[in-house]
Amino acid sequence: MELNAKFDERVVVHAADIPWVKSPMPGVDRRMLDRIGGEVARATTIVRYAPESKFSAHVHTGGEEFFVLDGVFQDEHGDFPAGSYIRNPPESSHTPGSAPGCTIFVKLWQFDLADRTHVRIDTNKLGMVQPADRPGVAVAPLFEDARETVRMEQWDAGARVKLDLPEGGEFLAIDGGFTESGDQLRQQSWLRLPMGATLDATAGSNGARVWVKTRHLRFVAPPKAA
Repeated sequence: MELNAKFDERVVVHAADIPWVKSPMPGVDRRMLDRIGGEVARATTIVRYAPESKFSAHVHTGGEEFFVLDGVFQDEHGDFPAGSYIRNPPESSHTPGSAPGCTIFVKLWQFDLADRTHVRIDTNKLGMVQPADRPGVAVAPLFEDARETVRMEQWDAGARVKLDLPEGGEFLAIDGGFTESGDQLRQQSWLRLPMGATLDATAGSNGARVWVKTRHLRFVAPPKAA
């Protein structure tokens, strides 16, 4: 399967407007944003766990990165409420589920396969810094290595946010919304801009909290197991 697999193109998906698709596990549904592969896939997805649903134990051969959008995600490593940012590196394993139910934004098979760094951050507890050269923007770093930079950004109401993206970028509206190139992005809207693009966004009247990943679109490949 290929979905939004032309990474040299700008893509906007309003996840709240697309249908849920059942996964192989009862009670777990998906809204697919981009995908290369079948059930084993390089994928970006919104995943919803119904209350008391879970997956069986499994290994993430290609790594798993996710952000909890609502509810509480659970596995043997802990309970992760809305606002949690998690990186489970390649060859890590867990038994994911949710007693109360939850929704997560998840990325699979997008790691350096040699990465072994676990990350577990509650972004609700992070302080944010206002860069001097980015008026109206506050930033909380989440992860950075030689391949990518991940952060949470808070944009003030009406802020003009410009960002050069020589190696591409992705933006997920967590709260509030913004406009970009004529598109109105709102909660759970996802924007992917190709290498060489420039983000030119304006935050809405309530501002915007945005999950941001940059520098990573040099590394696009289907999983070796596909």
